[in-house]
Amino acid sequence: MRALGWPGLLVIGAYLAGVLTLGFRFARRQTSTEEYFMARRRIPGWAMGISLFASIITSITFIAYPGNAYAGNWAELVSGMMAVVAIALVGLAIVPFFRRRVRMSAFEFFEQRFGPGVRTYAAITYAACHCAKMAFVIYLVALTVHSLAGWPLPAVIGAVGLATVAYTWAGGMAAVIWVDVTQAFILAAGIAISVGFLGWLTPGGPAAGLRLAWHARKLSLGLLTWDPAAKSVWVMAAYGIFWYLQRYTTDQMIVQRYLVARSDRDAVRGVALGALLCVPVWALFLLIGTLTWSYYRLTGEPVAPGLKADEMYPHFLLTHVPSALAGVLLAALFSAAMSGLSSDFNSMAAVGVQDFYGKLRPSATDRDRLAAGRGFVILAGSVCTATAFLLSRSPGAALPLYFLATSVLSGGLFGLFCLAYFTKRATSAGAAAGIVACLSFTLWAVLTAGADRRLDLGAANFAWNSLLIGAIGQGVVVAVGYPASLMFSGRRPAASPPAARPCPPAR
Repeated sequence: MRALGWPGLLVIGAYLAGVLTLGFRFARRQTSTEEYFMARRRIPGWAMGISLFASIITSITFIAYPGNAYAGNWAELVSGMMAVVAIALVGLAIVPFFRRRVRMSAFEFFEQRFGPGVRTYAAITYAACHCAKMAFVIYLVALTVHSLAGWPLPAVIGAVGLATVAYTWAGGMAAVIWVDVTQAFILAAGIAISVGFLGWLTPGGPAAGLRLAWHARKLSLGLLTWDPAAKSVWVMAAYGIFWYLQRYTTDQMIVQRYLVARSDRDAVRGVALGALLCVPVWALFLLIGTLTWSYYRLTGEPVAPGLKADEMYPHFLLTHVPSALAGVLLAALFSAAMSGLSSDFNSMAAVGVQDFYGKLRPSATDRDRLAAGRGFVILAGSVCTATAFLLSRSPGAALPLYFLATSVLSGGLFGLFCLAYFTKRATSAGAAAGIVACLSFTLWAVLTAGADRRLDLGAANFAWNSLLIGAIGQGVVVAVGYPASLMFSGRRPAASPPAARPCPPAR
């Protein structure tokens, strides 16, 4: 494999310099936690929506989606389409609700309903799930850069983590959002270059590539079977709807976007825009993976032995795209990774300050809280980067591992939200019972699921697809938590629970 030439290196250098410069331009404004985490709640809806879109489209999409389409089909698009369904179900009600009930952390609502213990559990679960997600993001961008440029994998992992922490630490949420907007356009350029080159170089053009893929069932959305053990349309839809309902109701990164918008209307429009932009982009990345598969089948061009499916698209770029354009593609990859990372670093720092530091030091000044927030950005970056080092040693494709990790680590947060939001009789004791039942079910299912199960209980093994573990866990929280609330005493909300001050209007 040839190394990335100097034109590509110049493009990447210019991109990184531009991102860091833009991020550090906001550093002087970061004088309070309201500015650092909430950007003074002055972000227009369109910018918030594009930022949300850029944060969701990470290097997992950029590399793992083409890799999965290369190895399989388009089944992952089914789960992605559930994002639009989820926001259609909850957007008009949930977005204004959060803007009136919480000030900074999505988990403040859990304390209002069930007390500080449930809030702490939710915050820890969120942190664990997003650490896993961010580690996948860093690992995949490093894997691709390693394939394209020949740079050492550990060095790239460290560089991506360090650069993202630097501008997030300096510029806060305002830097995150406006850098995201810039990075979204770089991402669009990378998609256009990839699809253009694949269509141009494939013998017979994109029509021939799609025709071959169609006959090989590479464009299938999955099996239309009710078998819960198969990776069917229904399994992917169930995974997707519960995953995105959880994200839009308990994901600090998304709830924080609700809060930074100038008005309720801007917030609803922004989150809808973010969801609507994601679905066609997911489809384009799956198309890239399918056309890559068709290209190698139609040309018969040999590839180096031992390449993973996740590495085939980067291999095509390395061997067929000129250095300068390869640099643009790498910049697009960096933008996909860093936009998601910066959002999560800032949101995890907000959780650290609001849900942990503020509880341990209630008398801390806002200046102390701001310093703690910057420290939490560094801590989140360090933990996720270290986890990415461990992932780089794992075998197999990344996307199935990512889906399993996010499904298992969801912790039943959406089920907990349903108990808190839709019922008045649910108590803290019921919520605790639901959490214990969910964790017990998840432990049993993870240990007994799949062909390589850790524990074989025979007929008592979890026989369904492992992607359903998280979705079923949400139902377990409600199915156990509500009856337990009726049976046991515990904290219940007041008739009219105190709401947080509403988000102030933009000046």
